[in-house]
Amino acid sequence: MRQDVQVLAGATVADLFGARLALDLLRRAERGDASADEIAAIDWTLETRLEAALARLGFDSSPDTELSCLSGGQITRVRLAALIFAEPDFLLLDEPTNNLDKDGRKAVTDLLAAWRGGAIVVSHDRSLLETMDAIVELTSLGATRYGGNWRRYREQKAVELAAVRHDLAHAEKRLSEIDGKAQEAAERKARKDGSGRKKRAKGDMPRILAGARKDRSEDSGGKNAQIAERRRADAIDAVDGARRRIEILQPLSVKLPATGLPEGREVLWLDGVSVGYRPERPVFRDLSLTIVGPERVALVGPNGSGKTTLLKLIAGELRPLSGTVRVRPDFALFDQKVRLLDPAISILHNFGRLNPKAGANECHAALARFMFRADAALQIVGSLSGGQLFRAGLACVLGGLTPPSLLILDEPTNHLDVESIETVEAGLRAYDGALLVVSHDETFLRAIGVTRRLDLAGGRDSKGSSFE
Repeated sequence: MRQDVQVLAGATVADLFGARLALDLLRRAERGDASADEIAAIDWTLETRLEAALARLGFDSSPDTELSCLSGGQITRVRLAALIFAEPDFLLLDEPTNNLDKDGRKAVTDLLAAWRGGAIVVSHDRSLLETMDAIVELTSLGATRYGGNWRRYREQKAVELAAVRHDLAHAEKRLSEIDGKAQEAAERKARKDGSGRKKRAKGDMPRILAGARKDRSEDSGGKNAQIAERRRADAIDAVDGARRRIEILQPLSVKLPATGLPEGREVLWLDGVSVGYRPERPVFRDLSLTIVGPERVALVGPNGSGKTTLLKLIAGELRPLSGTVRVRPDFALFDQKVRLLDPAISILHNFGRLNPKAGANECHAALARFMFRADAALQIVGSLSGGQLFRAGLACVLGGLTPPSLLILDEPTNHLDVESIETVEAGLRAYDGALLVVSHDETFLRAIGVTRRLDLAGGRDSKGSSFE
C-alpha cells in the first residue's frame, strides 16, 4: 500500500478493489441483462465479500461510494481493506496509519495482529511500532536490525549511546595523555639540547664526538616525533568517530527565546460561532471556545468531525456564518504542507523573510538548533522531504527573537520520520506559548505536554464543560 494515491474523478470504492467491472456485471445479471457466457463468469459472492472486507476495517459504506466523498482517513481504510481482499502472501505498508483517527489506527493494529502472512511496515507511529516483531533502522551508516518492538529498540539504542559515551571519554583521555607525554618529551629534549650546547661551547668534548651525538639526537628525535604524531592522529580519529556516533544517537535538546505570554492572557475566543461551506449545512452550530495563557490544547475526534474546518476558521481562511472569532494576531498556522514557507527560496532566506530583524549569525544559530547546520540551511524549501519541511517551518517561526504566542498545528506528525518527530517534540517542549493541535498521535500529544482536550464528536472538553 503506497503512502499517497491520486484519487481520480468519479472513482469509487470498488475501483480500489479492482472490482468495478465485475460488480457491474453482477448488477446486470441481477437485472437480467447479462448473457449466458457472462453469467458463467460471475462471482456471485463478490458484493458480500467486498462488504465484509470493508467492515473488517470499520467502513460501512457501499462499494459504489465515490472516493471524492470520503475523508483521507476513510480512503486509507478502504485501501487497507482492498489490500487484504486480494489475499496476498506478504504485505508492504507505507505509513498505513497516516490520516487515521484513533479507531482507524486500532483497526490497523488489529489487522496486523490477526495477519498470518509476513509484513514490512514503514511507519513513524510509535504505538504501531510497539506491536512489531523487529525494528530495522536505516541511517547513513546502513541498515541495523533490532529484535523486538519500539520499547526494546529504544532500550538497545540507550545501551549503544552509553557505550559510545564511554568510548568518547576513553578516546579523549587517551588524546590528553598523548598530548601530555609529547609536551614532557619536548621539554626533556629542550633541556638536553641546551646542556649539549653548553658543553660544546666550553669545549669539554672533541668536535667529532659532539657532532655525532648531535646527529644521533636529531635522528632519534625525528623518529620519536613521527611516532608521537601517528599516535596523536589515531587518537584524534578515535575522538572524532565517537563524537559522530554521539551526534546520531544523542536526543535533540532545543532552547528557544521566550514569548512572554502571561498566565490568563486570552489568545483565542470563539463566541456562538456557526461555520461551514454551505449556509444550509454548517459543520458547527453555536460553538464557543476560549484558550488562555500558555495552554496546550488538543482537538480530537473521528475523521470527518470538522477539525480542519475549525482550524481554517481560527486562521481566518473561513469566515463564520454567525458569531464572533477573536485571535491574537501573532499566531502561526502549520498546515501539513507548511505553506507559511516560500518553496522557491532557501531555508535561510525564509528565516530572514519571517524574521527581518535577525542578523546573519542569529539566523544560522537558530537554524542549527533545528539541525540545519552550515550548508544544510541553504537547501531550497521545495526540495525538502516532509520531515525536513516541518522542521524548517518550526525553525523559522520559533527560532526568531520573538516567537508567536499561539501555534496552531494540523496533524504535525504526518509524513515525518521518528527522528523528525522527536526534533519537533523537543522544539515544542521548549516553546512557552499556547498550542492548539490536531493530532491522532497519542504518543506525540503526551510528549508535548497537552493539558486539555476538546472532543469535536462529543462536544465536550477534558474538563467536562461543553464548548458546542
